[in-house]
Parts: sequence; structure tokens; C-alpha cells
Amino acid sequence: MKALLVFLLIFSVVVVVHEFGHFYFAKRAGILVREFAIGMGPKIYAHRGKDGTLYTVRLLPLGGYVRMAGFEEEDELKPGMVVGLVTNKQEVVTKINTSKKINLTQAIPIEVTHYDLVDALTITGFVNGNEQDERTFSVEKTATIIEEDGTELRIAPREVQFQSAKLWQRMLTNFAGPMNNFILSFVIFTVLAFAQGGVQDLNSTVISGVGEDTPAQAAGLKAGDKITKINEKSVTNWSELTQAVQSAKDQDLTIDYQQGDESKTTTITPKKVEQNGQTAYQIGVSAPINTSFSAKVIGGVTMSIDSFTRIVKALGSLIQSFSLDKLGGPVAIFEISSQAASQGWITVLSVMGMISMNLGIFNLLPIPALDGGKLVLNIIEGVRGKPLSQEKEGIITLVGFGLMMVLMVLVTWNDIQRFFF
Repeated sequence: MKALLVFLLIFSVVVVVHEFGHFYFAKRAGILVREFAIGMGPKIYAHRGKDGTLYTVRLLPLGGYVRMAGFEEEDELKPGMVVGLVTNKQEVVTKINTSKKINLTQAIPIEVTHYDLVDALTITGFVNGNEQDERTFSVEKTATIIEEDGTELRIAPREVQFQSAKLWQRMLTNFAGPMNNFILSFVIFTVLAFAQGGVQDLNSTVISGVGEDTPAQAAGLKAGDKITKINEKSVTNWSELTQAVQSAKDQDLTIDYQQGDESKTTTITPKKVEQNGQTAYQIGVSAPINTSFSAKVIGGVTMSIDSFTRIVKALGSLIQSFSLDKLGGPVAIFEISSQAASQGWITVLSVMGMISMNLGIFNLLPIPALDGGKLVLNIIEGVRGKPLSQEKEGIITLVGFGLMMVLMVLVTWNDIQRFFF
């Protein structure tokens, strides 16, 4: 249960933060966000803001999504559908009910024959199903439509649709999701730097700690000691110190160090250890910690850049020699979350930072249906001076989505076999 909760926390936070990026910049661009949802499945809470957005919390705590005007794949209305129209005193439609779950007693029932909720803002139909009484109603720009499942959303006139925004605004809206993931990673890694009391200062050889039952402890080294020489060779930073230890392997080291006002010399034999399938040699000392405010902030930046670099290198390796074992889906995230849950909240935050960075980079890949693919289409539009037709763009997106779904199924099945069989 603990592992499941950690998985849901990590997955939901990185996805909701991603979607909030799209939401925020869409609103800034004048694009109508019809719904901002936390979770998936049936809604358990809904609130309509003054901005026209329906904010919902849904039953399954699996991420979330944003519904922007202009991105609906299917119309809520169809000719022949029986709907209820709520009108104001001027007989202008303010609400369209397509749901059989909701009964609006004041609504006018019509059988729809024609509608245009994008440009003309009209709906035509037979009142009470009477073919002799066909009427056309004007529809308010801010009218709402109740979908079959009971969700009530604003209609989407063309002026507030995604494609009506300027090109640079659409590009920024598409990029904002991955950008938010990068920002989240930086915030998390900075919090980690503060929580750990600082970051390693690799430009010094002052010991910050000595491990229990280690060669360094047996030799009398203490926190605060400064190592100056190893085997008569000066060491001025932590990289030189660790390199000298690794080079000696399990041979004796003569170490000169400063303890308070005293200069001392001792002999230490490094201990052989196995780390991630590789052999290493340690004497049991920890690198110095820089506890200044600026060092912690810079540490957050450094850890973010390191995370970004490692993921990009892994992506390059995947492109050079593709293997499903180099990819991970929800099952892999659950397994990693399970391990993190057993190691404490510091590890959980670290994993969240890595996954957020991963999601940001992955979404920028130039694949249709991903944010990167949308940005490529934006660039093509900028070069051509006009967008691709909606039909062509729809086909490209559909093909990309289909390929992504096939890949997701393969990755998930591979993860199940790796972790459970």
C-alpha cells in the first residue's frame, strides 16, 4: 500500500504540473480551457470558475488532463439528437443539455437538424419533435453544453480556440508542459540540497564525516580533518583524493592530514566494495559539504543539469541501439517508486525529480501526438506561412498516437516480464 501511494503521488504530481503548464499559458493566450482535471475516470467534484473553466477532481488518482477549445475529436452534438435548450428572456440559448442523466424542467426539447457552435453560434431543430415547428435559436458565446456523462462545459467559439491564438502563443503553450517539468525538477533538487544541509564541495579535501567500522576510523581520522598528501603526493581536491585511493586499490596508503593545529601521518589500506556490479575501493570518508545558501541553490541547478545530461545520454544510447529494456513505462515507475518508498522521503523526492525531468525530455521528442511533435508542426507553419490543413494534421497526430500506444503496450508487457517473472 505504501508503495502504491508513493507511485500515485509521484505520477500524479509530475503529470498535473505538466498539464498546469499548458493550462496557464493557454489562459494567457486567450485560449479557452474547457476543463482542468486532476485524476481520471468519473468526476467526484466539479467547480466552474469565472474564467469559464470547469475544475474537476476525478475518481482515479492517475495524473490529470487539460481540455482546450479546438482539440475535441468529436462534436457533442449530432443531427437527430434530442437535446434540451435553456434560454434567457431574449430566447438566446444559455445551456444545451445532451445528457439523459440530467433533467432540466425549464428546457425546450428539440430534435437537432443543424448546428454551428463555432462561427454562426446557432442551433436549429424540431421543437418537441414536431417537424412542422422547426426553429433556429441563437446561442450565447458563453453558453454551456452538458455532455452525456453530465459534465457541463463552455462551448468553444472559434475566437477562443487554440488555432485562433498567435503562432508564438501556441508554441509557448505546447512547450509549457515540458518546461514545467524542468522547473519542478529544479525545485525538487534544490529542496533536496537544503534538506541535506548543503552540497558536496569537491574543491576541498576536508572530511565531512567518517563511516563506522571503516579503515579511516581505525586510522584515527575524524570529521573536520584535512587530507593534504597521499603517498607523498599533494591532493588539493576531492577528485584527486578519490583517484589516488582507486589507483592504490588494496595497497597501503600513507596519508598526511591536518587535525586542528597538528600535522599527522597515518597508514590506511582501502577496503574493496562492490557498487552496481563494479569494484571500487574506499577508505570510509565523506566529501566536504558547502552549507551556504548560494551553494544549495547552485547545487539544485547542478543536480538538474546532471539529471538532464544522463537522460539525454540514455536517449542517445537508445537511438544507437534500440532495446525495450532501455525503456520503462508505468510498471517500471511503480517498481522504482516501491524501492524509493522503502528508503525514505529523500529518495522519493529524488525519484520524482528524475521522473519529472524524464517526462519533460520525452515530451519534447519530435513525435506526433507529443508536445515536441506539435512544436514541429508549429515550426512548419511558421516556415510555410500557413498551417497544415486540419485533415492532414489530424492524420499525422492519429498515426503518431497509434505508434505511441503500440510502443506503450510493448514497453508495459516487457516491464511486467522483467519485474514479475
